[in-house]
Amino acid sequence: MPFPLVTAAAGTLLAAASSAPTVVAVDGVLCDITKKLVADQARVICLIPPGADPHTMALRPADRSNLSKAKLVLLNGYNLTPPLKGVKAGGPVVSVGEIAVPSNPLNDPHLWHDPAIAASMTNAVAAKLKPVFNGTQDAAIDQRRAAMDSVLGSLGTWTGQQIKTVPAEQRVLITGHRAYSFLARRFGIRELPVVDEYATGGRMRPSSLSAISKAIKKSGTKVIFPEALPPSKTMRRISKASGVPLASKPLFADGQAPGKSLVQTATGNICTFVVAQGGRCDENSAAQLQQRWASIR
Repeated sequence: MPFPLVTAAAGTLLAAASSAPTVVAVDGVLCDITKKLVADQARVICLIPPGADPHTMALRPADRSNLSKAKLVLLNGYNLTPPLKGVKAGGPVVSVGEIAVPSNPLNDPHLWHDPAIAASMTNAVAAKLKPVFNGTQDAAIDQRRAAMDSVLGSLGTWTGQQIKTVPAEQRVLITGHRAYSFLARRFGIRELPVVDEYATGGRMRPSSLSAISKAIKKSGTKVIFPEALPPSKTMRRISKASGVPLASKPLFADGQAPGKSLVQTATGNICTFVVAQGGRCDENSAAQLQQRWASIR
């Protein structure tokens, strides 16, 4: 006897899946935060994949279609994704970072590098998600939000402990562009985004390169952190001129590392920083944090 194409149970599952609301999480770490909060109760579409550059993203026809169907669109804000400024969608468009951090004099959009701000962003997303479900998921969202806040609180404590292993004179983070001002402020790191600070309009004149080299030598850093591998031509020039090597591993500034969660990316960044600058990283406790985050359902 031939089997029916769709059983009653399968039909129920398909109907439930098709009725699930669509939420678009655009940039930064919002994809991971949103998926954690809703579990399988919504269709979460992530416009920018981990490892991609949100500053230069371009909307594809499929992206515009998903935006038009979305009950809610979550943006990082502070112009992390310039092409999304003023974007229209089927539901509200919310700049989560601007709710979590209403005052940002440097306009650094990379807010989540401070775990306390990542928790504030989580709380803001949770509040905006509840109306999507007309109140039916409030308790479940709050339960997951509380578990996420707990992990992020522990991540903040862990981060401070790792950074304290770095000699004080070497707690300096040299990159090309500003992306770690919130991390630096929270944990007593000196951030030096050399291209942003010294290059005029992003152009690397000989005078700019000379000023950058002097600043790097004076900083006490052991390495310069590239924003990607292989390092850009500009970062290679800066390393050669200053005599300070480029770190063998990049830091992930603009969101999650490919295939990694928010917590995996954060702990990976901190371990990369402290080891390169002469400190020690407790990878066992990092793995415990990662597991706690992964177990939230």
